[in-house]
Amino acid sequence: MFAVIKTGGKQYTVKEGDTINIEKLDVEVGANHKIEEVLFISGDNKQTAGSPFVKGASIEVEVLEHGKADRVYIFKKKRRKDYRKRQGHRQMFTKVKVVKING
Repeated sequence: MFAVIKTGGKQYTVKEGDTINIEKLDVEVGANHKIEEVLFISGDNKQTAGSPFVKGASIEVEVLEHGKADRVYIFKKKRRKDYRKRQGHRQMFTKVKVVKING
C-alpha cells in the first residue's frame, strides 16, 4: 500500500515504514502528526484518486528530528563587468517516519 501526499508545496510517494525528509514542521521531536493532504492511495487492488484530495484519508507520521540540509551555493557573474556574487543557502527540514496510512 502506498500513497501520494502533499506537504510544503511538494509531493511525496510514501509507504508504511518509510523515512523521508520534508519541509520543516512546527511539531516537537517524538510527537505524532497527521497529514491530511492525500492526493492518491493505492492498495489491495484498489486505487483512489482525489480531486484534489481524498476525503477521509490521512497519513500518520512520527517526527524523528529537525535539521538543515547540505549547503547550496548560488553564484552570479557578469563577464567583463567585474561583477561576481556568491551566496549560500541551507534549507530546514523535518525527518519523519510514516507510521500508518488511513484511507
